[in-house]
Amino acid sequence: MLNEKLIKYTSKFSFHSPWFIIIIFATFGLIGILNHSMWRDELNPWLIVRDSKSLGDLVANIHYEGHPVLWYFSLALLRKIVDNPIIMQIFHLAITVVSVTVFCLYSPFNYQQKFLFSFGFFPFYEYLLISRNYAFSMLFIFAFCTGFSSRKITYAYLAILLGLLANSSAYGLLVSFSLLLTLLAEFSFDSEHRQQYFSQSQKYDLFLSILIIIFSFILSLYIITPPIDSYLYGGLNNGWVIQLDIRHLLKSIGRIFGSYLLIIPQHKRWLDLIVCTIIALFIVILTLIKLSKKPIALFFYIIGNCVIFAFTYFRFIGMPRHFGHFYLILIAALWLGSYYQDSRVLLNKLFIRPNSITFVQKWHNIAFMLILYVQFLGGIYSFSRDLVVPFSASREISQYLQKAGLDNEFIVASRDANMAPLSGYLNRKFYYPEIQKMGSFTLFKKGRQDVEEAEILSQINSLLKNQDDQKKILLILNKKLNVNRNDLKIVPIKDFKRGWVDSERYYLYWVDEA
Repeated sequence: MLNEKLIKYTSKFSFHSPWFIIIIFATFGLIGILNHSMWRDELNPWLIVRDSKSLGDLVANIHYEGHPVLWYFSLALLRKIVDNPIIMQIFHLAITVVSVTVFCLYSPFNYQQKFLFSFGFFPFYEYLLISRNYAFSMLFIFAFCTGFSSRKITYAYLAILLGLLANSSAYGLLVSFSLLLTLLAEFSFDSEHRQQYFSQSQKYDLFLSILIIIFSFILSLYIITPPIDSYLYGGLNNGWVIQLDIRHLLKSIGRIFGSYLLIIPQHKRWLDLIVCTIIALFIVILTLIKLSKKPIALFFYIIGNCVIFAFTYFRFIGMPRHFGHFYLILIAALWLGSYYQDSRVLLNKLFIRPNSITFVQKWHNIAFMLILYVQFLGGIYSFSRDLVVPFSASREISQYLQKAGLDNEFIVASRDANMAPLSGYLNRKFYYPEIQKMGSFTLFKKGRQDVEEAEILSQINSLLKNQDDQKKILLILNKKLNVNRNDLKIVPIKDFKRGWVDSERYYLYWVDEA
């Protein structure tokens, strides 16, 4: 009898409990993140925290990154616990597991949708294995959606979450701004909600919430504004697109398509751009009509997409980690819609008949499930690929240097920006020809200059001549050396080419005087 109950409970837990998703996700996530070979974008922030001389120096260095302070301050606290970047990976895993836990326990989606989403490309790969500040977006957006009903009594909780979201990344700031506008729209136009809030809230709640928002947004904008001697502008060195460019417009819409269906259309092929644009706009229109019965959720979906799209078109076309926020906006809009009763105000104004809405909802559900299945397949594929093919060759070469006893040698490393993972794994600095001194992290500012191979060898020659105790130098490059010097003896040691990121495949040489 007891055995039958146990089997029945286990069966129910396996197929119907959200904790099954959470436990499996956390287990595979731990395996994946410990296997993951980190690359420069993951370890450069860690190095900035590690090698900044003071809090003021840390803030000054963050200015060049184009990101707010939350991720860096989190790493600073983590480093006080364990001075090893693996703790950053564990922390990042925790962020994503908590995000998925909140989603599975509190979102309005059915079990199948929760399962597919959790193991989709963004939660199971992009915002799980690659330890960046973007995972905060998923956490704070989902926490905001979960606590959305608290606005009837207090805005303070939501204000804190919006402040944290705004200080997580530039894209987090844009989504936070969109959610703020949504709250303002509801507060301004929904008199019933406004009266309910004033009758239940504390006296200074609204004032305090506004102060939190203002401070958080000012702090984020201040930090992400690059100094005048920055020439990368936080990765936005391509300037503004201020003219109408049809190809660029279609390419930007293609980012919405890529966010939903994980295919980035080829910008050189008009057919690809046009087809992907039509499909993306079709899904967007279906979502707009579906949310037309939930005006506030509809407002957020429109504003959120417009804000991210404007940034994508006018400033920065982005990578999956960036335009993945289109996908998060879709999920959040559908989630927020569950808090509202159906309204026919917009339907009546637009003369949309009820049977038309039923038809659209059917097709939206088909499109949404297609998105979830594509995301799921993309997540499983990308996660599995990372288990087999290292994301970067950085960990392999670092382990080789340690086993061979070469990690304490005088090392010249170039290109500096691609050497951050090595500096992080080996916990030491290298001589960077780009800045002509010892360094670890890279800031794209005045005083740094890209160098050619001939200049690298010239600097090595000077180092050998000016340092009597320096008999030979270990040289690490991220490209195969194609030049030589008669006064230098260059001996190849080993190549490390197993890496998904082609700019982080490494070549190791001994260099001494001929």
